[in-house]
Amino acid sequence: MTTDFSSLDPRIITRGREFFNSISGESPSVFNKGWWTGKVMDWAMKNEDFKVQMFRFVDVLPYLNTSESLSRHIEEYFATEDSNIPDVLKWGATKTKIGGGLVAKVLNKTIRSNIESMARQFIIGQVSKEAVKGIKKLRKDGFTFVLDLLGEATVSEKESAAYLDGYLEVLTAIQSEVHKWKPLEVSSGDLDWGHAPKVNVAVKPSAFYSQSKPVDMEGTAEGMLERIEPVYRKVMEMGGFMCIDMESLKYKEATVELYKRLRTKYPEYPHLGIVFQAYLKSVDNDVRDLLNWSREKNLPASIRLVKGAYWDYETVMAKQNGWEVPVWTHKPESDMAYERVARMILENSDICHFACASHNIRTISAVLEMATAMGVPEEKYEFQVLYGMAEPVRKGLKNVAKRVRLYCPYGDLLPGMAYLVRRLLENTANESFLKQTFADEADMDRLLENPEVTLRRQLEGKCIVPEANEGLARFQNYPIVDFTIAEERAAYPEAIARLRSSLGKKIPLYINGKDVETSDMLDSYNPANPEEVIGSVCQAGVGEVDDAVEAASKAYLTWRDVSPAERAEVLLKAAQYLKDNIHDLCAVQILEVGKQWEQAQADIGEAIDFMEYYAREMIRLGKPRRMGHAPGEMSHLFYQGKGVAAVIAPWNFPLAISVGMVSAAIVSGCPVVYKPAGISSCVGHGLVKMWKAAGLPDGVFNYCPGRGAVVGDHLVDHPDVAVIAFTGSMEVGLRIQERAAKVQPGQQQCKKVIAEMGGKNATIIDDDADLDEAVLGVLYSAFGFQGQKCSACSRVIVLDAIYDRFVERLTEAAKSVKLGPAENPANYMGPVVDRAAQENVLRYVKIAEEEGQLLVKLEASADLRATGGCYVPLTIVEKIAKDHRIAQEEVFGPILAVMRAGDMDEALDIANSTRFALTGAIYTRSPAHLERAANEFRVGNLYLNKPSVGAMVERHAFGGFKMSGVGSKSGGPDYLLQFLDPRLVCENTIRRGFAPIEEGDDWLS
Repeated sequence: MTTDFSSLDPRIITRGREFFNSISGESPSVFNKGWWTGKVMDWAMKNEDFKVQMFRFVDVLPYLNTSESLSRHIEEYFATEDSNIPDVLKWGATKTKIGGGLVAKVLNKTIRSNIESMARQFIIGQVSKEAVKGIKKLRKDGFTFVLDLLGEATVSEKESAAYLDGYLEVLTAIQSEVHKWKPLEVSSGDLDWGHAPKVNVAVKPSAFYSQSKPVDMEGTAEGMLERIEPVYRKVMEMGGFMCIDMESLKYKEATVELYKRLRTKYPEYPHLGIVFQAYLKSVDNDVRDLLNWSREKNLPASIRLVKGAYWDYETVMAKQNGWEVPVWTHKPESDMAYERVARMILENSDICHFACASHNIRTISAVLEMATAMGVPEEKYEFQVLYGMAEPVRKGLKNVAKRVRLYCPYGDLLPGMAYLVRRLLENTANESFLKQTFADEADMDRLLENPEVTLRRQLEGKCIVPEANEGLARFQNYPIVDFTIAEERAAYPEAIARLRSSLGKKIPLYINGKDVETSDMLDSYNPANPEEVIGSVCQAGVGEVDDAVEAASKAYLTWRDVSPAERAEVLLKAAQYLKDNIHDLCAVQILEVGKQWEQAQADIGEAIDFMEYYAREMIRLGKPRRMGHAPGEMSHLFYQGKGVAAVIAPWNFPLAISVGMVSAAIVSGCPVVYKPAGISSCVGHGLVKMWKAAGLPDGVFNYCPGRGAVVGDHLVDHPDVAVIAFTGSMEVGLRIQERAAKVQPGQQQCKKVIAEMGGKNATIIDDDADLDEAVLGVLYSAFGFQGQKCSACSRVIVLDAIYDRFVERLTEAAKSVKLGPAENPANYMGPVVDRAAQENVLRYVKIAEEEGQLLVKLEASADLRATGGCYVPLTIVEKIAKDHRIAQEEVFGPILAVMRAGDMDEALDIANSTRFALTGAIYTRSPAHLERAANEFRVGNLYLNKPSVGAMVERHAFGGFKMSGVGSKSGGPDYLLQFLDPRLVCENTIRRGFAPIEEGDDWLS
């Protein structure tokens, strides 16, 4: 039977008005200004700055364990003249220093108890006994529950196991009480409302498996299943219901797969549900696919539909990473999607139970009217609202629909604060239905209107006008790989397979537009399996280097005079080649240097960014600039390329840094002799194909891999080389600078040396740091790509007050990761780049063990080591002093020193105690300490509350000082100037006492 929904809207509005009238005069306690919580909400809604500071303060509060710490943070967050600040906070921010310790203790107790009361309002209990008591009270009021355990931010398998235990503990406590509970709305039986299990829990799957990641969908789904299945078995034993929550988008596919596997494994037990989020643009297809699957498998489903709780996160991350925003960008669009998908679910009520989770009276009314119009049986749908929110809505809803379930978070207040902040943000958002209804007292008709009408009104008169721009569009970073896209995940194994079909080929030199073969060969091998040769690379000798420099010198005479715009166009064509071949280029890195999928893609993406950015920079710099405005004189400053550039590249960012240095030279008018690192020469050969595809003239780029001992000094010393761009170790960089300073016979100009060298980078962990972020940030900074980055964190400096908590979580997180070949996305860490690197790292592991105390030494499996792969242990040591070798010398491998500091003064002293100054990071929620770090943590690139690695062109222009390098920041506005000589031409425009008037001339008045 087909239902006509076009006539439903008047009935929905009528139903909504009746609903509003039934709760007239009531207000949720969260908006009750008689209570501290209500006052805070009121202040937050009136003052955006206070809202930000207050919610950040709530977030950090559990870490403020002393009166001094609490007082300092109150002062930092709330020292303001704003009269709207709550008295206790305003007074606390200004008076604690005067009143001393006693005042601080009083404030500590007052503020902490108030904010903890706020948190408890949204949490049904901190321990299982409290939770059971709270559930009994809810049931007495006629509501049933779905229980959700807080603390889902697990960083290790130990924490994931504890999370599982937490569920089993509370379920056991409920099991001992459930037989005492009378069923709701019926006189007898074990089911509420005559059809629903009394026990209902929700699980967040990523919390059960700390190694969850979208790139490894299969491993993630299996890891989730292994840990969640014991909870489901316990729920089944109790005759209960389990719902699998939907978290951020990156876990969506694995979550749906988890549901399907559990549902298929226990086909006779129907009480399993899954959540879908209406704010996702994909929600219609997601729900339709699951309903089709349920019909195909003949397995009844249950869907809980929500609007979505991660809108800000999904939007910000998408924009940061250059992805299409996956959520609706206008609130009415989410409301429209909700009604549309709710209708779809109700139309399939024969195979699917529907849990309508919303506080929006329009949405609730629409679902009620649609269900009534379609004749959907009452046992096929229910309503759910959040515990501690929208009390009037839930009371009114119970009177109308009877079947109301409260979503009840349970657990410790520390993780509960994160949940509290989400709830506070939700309640104070301008488009929040609860805020509009109970705080803003918005017009009822507006609140009940069809969201399609609302959207049209919001968009009325708005149109997108294309920005006028001259020439190229504004630079944007190449998007980070999005592994939630199945096709993206499939592309990597396919590209690796293609590469494997053609391994071991001879790779020639490329000089003056021609391939050149030599008899000296160097095999480049897969560090995970040294028997697998990626390519046999011809090695240049002195003669080949001379030929390459000669070709570049001749090309310089014409290339320097090619217009900046034409040179820029070549870079843009080269960038397009990389975009078109990105997966094949990634495959070479994965096998030749052992980069993980996302690390390889980031390397190619950075290479693209360098060329896109430098092309635009050269166009900017290529326009002659008038200097001064004196009448009768015209002066113009412009640039020309310095001459032949020798580019000596590293292996750790084998394409990105190579392309960055080479393209900067070429777009500046400097032909290049390029010497890649020996162990990444196959990646380096990709530049030959790239420049050919871009149509670069012969001689402008010359590919000359060669043994450093044979050709290194010769290339640096060559009198016709004007610029040397180098990235590598400090020792080699200093040698290059020393040799370049000596003038060779026939040399026409001073050599310019651009050298990015090493780092001994530190991350500071303040006593108020968010450990959920800090632990994973340090882990990634230290062990991503096996710690083989000049920016890698090799020292983590932890303040006393948080030391034990941080170290415990870090070590457990490190023990939880998987080691193995980079081509397997399940592996967090692979082999180091070659046997020489392996030997060096193992030597430093011994030094670390001698100087400090071992915390973690995670080895690859015996089977992997037996293959001869270049594996080294992931190593963490503590009790390291700042003068120890392991705290001073660059290792370039997965060794992390944990260092203890008494206070921020000592932490900064340790951080600045090496001769390097490349990158650093600090995790703190203290505004004063963030400001202090920005001023006193003296490194080239400092990251506040984020990892010390992952610099992006333009956004994080990269480079250090002290012994970390000489030259301007790569990917920054000054970088090309290093390859350019400025020239100035001044013309006397006076003829017989007459001078033309030019715009800007300064005439005497």
